[in-house]
Amino acid sequence: MKLELDGVSKRYGTATALDSVSLSVDNGEFFTLVGPSGCGKTTTLRCIAGFESPTDGEVRFDGESMTGVPPEARNVGVVFQNYALFPHMSVGENVAYGLRFADPPGGVSRDERVSELLELVDLAGFEDRDPDSLSGGQQQRVALARALAPGPDLLLLDEPMSALDARLRERLRQQVKRIQSELGVTTVYVTHDQSEALAVSDRVAVLNRGRVEQVGDPRDVYHRPRTEFVAEFVGENNVLHAVVESRLETGGVEVAVGDQSFVLDTGDNSVGESLTFCVRPEDLHVDAEENQIRGTITDTEFQGATTRIRLDWEGTELTVVVADDGDERFQVGSELVVGFDPDAAHIVA
Repeated sequence: MKLELDGVSKRYGTATALDSVSLSVDNGEFFTLVGPSGCGKTTTLRCIAGFESPTDGEVRFDGESMTGVPPEARNVGVVFQNYALFPHMSVGENVAYGLRFADPPGGVSRDERVSELLELVDLAGFEDRDPDSLSGGQQQRVALARALAPGPDLLLLDEPMSALDARLRERLRQQVKRIQSELGVTTVYVTHDQSEALAVSDRVAVLNRGRVEQVGDPRDVYHRPRTEFVAEFVGENNVLHAVVESRLETGGVEVAVGDQSFVLDTGDNSVGESLTFCVRPEDLHVDAEENQIRGTITDTEFQGATTRIRLDWEGTELTVVVADDGDERFQVGSELVVGFDPDAAHIVA
């Protein structure tokens, strides 16, 4: 099923939760809404599901307006953050509860559908278990099976793994992606975890204060952020504010940050114009020959294969990620020279 949001806004009194959100999700796509708390992710999901009605705009399923269509008539499966399993029901009964408004797809019986789904989520034989006896990860998979029971056209996942530890979350997100891919169901996933969004999504929408900042595939959003907010929110970035000093014959620009000049490969900005550019920590290289920066190490974090270095450069804090080889230069208080290739910098709005 194809999902469209056309100028969807949601206001609560004088507070605006969504401000003219327009999105299109293709049939079978794994689409993720990512952003900080309060940015409108869950409100967007609730408008899609029918739990909230947009103040303005329209939600469409395969071109058909959902205005006035109740949640139970939208054929949407929802997995909530807290799973919402019924403690007085067995695992099998919880999954079968997803069939209260619809017959099982494919002409199978309810028991057959429950067994089929529990096998899909690697919980075969758990039909008679009490939900309270399950781990958090197992409960999450029961909730997923319940949402999938009626064969929904659209699956909505509202931060379903936020309560799990990091290792389990990583394992389960891979499992959710596998199941989604096998079933080919259009999926909208909500998370505040940028790494999770980048890992599982076909495309990502970054939300900020009820607005869409950028939509794109994960690599595009990571490597080519359009705005300063996206650059700082998705992964880690060094954001610098500069003024254009000259345009180069190569098509790039020479810019000044304070008293320091840098060469950037791209940019159609005019001389004297202000611009903002970013450089990822992994793109700042020790002893690079171009765009050199000399700073003082204020902090280091050993992270196994890499070391994360905080560098003070004329009052500006920069982050550098280097391969950890026991280099004695990486000591707090030491001076360090780093630099970046002109094509590693990305200009943002």
